Amino acid sequence: MDRSKLYRRFRTLLIANRSEIACRVIRTARAMGLRTVAVYSEADRDAMHVALADEAVLLGPSRARDSYLNVERLIEAARKTGAEAVHPGYGFLSENAEFAQACLDAGLVFVGPTAEMMTAMGSKSGSKALMEKAGVPLVPGYHGEAQDDATLAKAADKIGFPILVKASAGGGGRGMRIVRSAAELAPAIVSAKREAKAAFGDDRMLIEKYVDNPRHIEVQIIGDSHGNLLSLFERECTLQRRHQKVIEEAPSPSLNAAQRETVCAAARKAAGAVNYVGAGTIEFVSDGKDVFFIEMNTRLQVEHPVTELITGVDLVEWQLRVAFGEALPLKQDEIKLHGHAVEARVYAENPTKNFMPSVGRISTWRLPAEETGGLRIDAGYSEGDTVSPYYDAMLAKMIAWAPTREVAIDRLNRGLEDSDVRGIVTNIPFLSALITHPKVRANAIDTGFIERELAALTSTSAAPGELEFCAAVAAIVNDERRAAQGAASSPLNSPWHTFGWQPVGRRQRSFAFRVGHGVGHGAGHGPEQKITLNYGSGPSTLVIGERELAFTIAPKEGGFDLTLDGVKSFVAAVIDGHELYLRTRNGRFDLHWVDPFGGETEEQTGADKIAAPLPGTVVAVLAEEGAKLDKGAPILTLEVMKMEQTLRAPYAGVLKSIKCKVGDIVQEGIELAVVEPSGE
Repeated sequence: MDRSKLYRRFRTLLIANRSEIACRVIRTARAMGLRTVAVYSEADRDAMHVALADEAVLLGPSRARDSYLNVERLIEAARKTGAEAVHPGYGFLSENAEFAQACLDAGLVFVGPTAEMMTAMGSKSGSKALMEKAGVPLVPGYHGEAQDDATLAKAADKIGFPILVKASAGGGGRGMRIVRSAAELAPAIVSAKREAKAAFGDDRMLIEKYVDNPRHIEVQIIGDSHGNLLSLFERECTLQRRHQKVIEEAPSPSLNAAQRETVCAAARKAAGAVNYVGAGTIEFVSDGKDVFFIEMNTRLQVEHPVTELITGVDLVEWQLRVAFGEALPLKQDEIKLHGHAVEARVYAENPTKNFMPSVGRISTWRLPAEETGGLRIDAGYSEGDTVSPYYDAMLAKMIAWAPTREVAIDRLNRGLEDSDVRGIVTNIPFLSALITHPKVRANAIDTGFIERELAALTSTSAAPGELEFCAAVAAIVNDERRAAQGAASSPLNSPWHTFGWQPVGRRQRSFAFRVGHGVGHGAGHGPEQKITLNYGSGPSTLVIGERELAFTIAPKEGGFDLTLDGVKSFVAAVIDGHELYLRTRNGRFDLHWVDPFGGETEEQTGADKIAAPLPGTVVAVLAEEGAKLDKGAPILTLEVMKMEQTLRAPYAGVLKSIKCKVGDIVQEGIELAVVEPSGE
């Protein structure tokens, strides 16, 4: 084929993706002097990537299959805007050979491998067959074309349980299930196929032997159209949840120099089997002794920033230069490893509720400045944005670099501790607990670590103490003073703008708080903590219990400095009505300010209500009306944010009714089924 059709210089780039990766590609493309075109769905009209690009095209409705997965609309968007090239990002159509070919057929440069390379290496089954022929070590498994239940069951039995069932065309943990017995196989395949079809449009499965206590190691490679193929060292991606990477680091702390060269050479051999062009990742699993090839991702990875930070290479820039038809700017021996980098994926999800995705408007978005503390932040959201239920729940990536792994971990943790995102629930406290866990610091981990340590990693933070309750009063005082300053017409240096100042006399004001935020119109939980504020002539003080403490407030960005009994510390604060969020040196705390005029009501949602936890699509009904159910028996499955959530019986009883059917799109809080308790 004429290479000028595949690789040539272009001026306008369309990014066929959204959120963080679209923003990241746009920034590099703009720095290279390119015009950028964003695409978006109805749900993403006000998204960051839309505002960042030079032009933006509406693809269609919110569901991915009607917008970001619609090849014809993407090609038409390129035609409308005069785009000459398409960058697919990761996820969506990034590993779809039909999309790569459609771009070529439309006269567009596809920033990635050819459809043929993608077919050969992007398919987990196809790449395994190729690696087997090339002599690259494989995990024992089945990667054949036959997909009937009998063939898959026979293969699983031959391999021996436990096994891993996974989508041939997938990634990111979607369409993947661990199966530990023959009885679990059939439902696991049905569920994995359904999830794979929804995420990738392809429900083909492969089966692998599940390696107990495995470590996940991957090698970044990139090739050009001149026959050059390089590896850019490896990444450790062992800390996973539901087969989804959570923390990634480079280089791997598990490999010595000789092992590093061995695995990188194997990666180059694997990619060289198809004369690979573009950026890609060769993934391996290790049992502590041997390393086995498991798959290749024919695209950029979410975790590519850790490789960029240890090599000084902008991988997106290199992708674009390869697409221009240029040769890679460095040789293998010119790529040097510098220091250590660690990345954390910030998600809109609730770790204390089985990582349930969280949707809604981001009311507060405070992340530390990138130029301080060796941090890099790749974000796709900002304050005021809405997290919808239609797409992956990742909000941002925080990456830290340092000369050593220990310092990189400390820098990343400090960045997480200094971050406040409100309006939705995030996994930020969980990430901080994870990277500071002693076994993580000691690199004594495997891919099952998070599941084993989940209780400790999601344990409730310490109860608020004297500092937090005093800080709550200070937050209210600071908020009221700021509001008064904004409304007053007198100069800001007037003594009347100093809270509590008056010529003579003293006054008192009482406050009461409960731990936690209210549910509906609720009011937190537990006993009330009362605090009295004394102010007027002389210093303001707070009385809590038997102690009276002098305090002062100095407003700062995102909060204030609170000097309490002679000790100054920063307090981050967010006030939403009577709900307070505080971050002090002791951690993060939610408090409810009890209405001083009464009117608090309790509104509890019964534990027996089987309702949609978030907007989603009913993808399976797993029980029939009239069926007798044990506590925890599955009733139906929803697809929420590209992940499946199974709703279960809250107690033993009879399934009285099901109020939905497969294919229904349901809103949050809608009752979906009724279980009548058995009375046992």
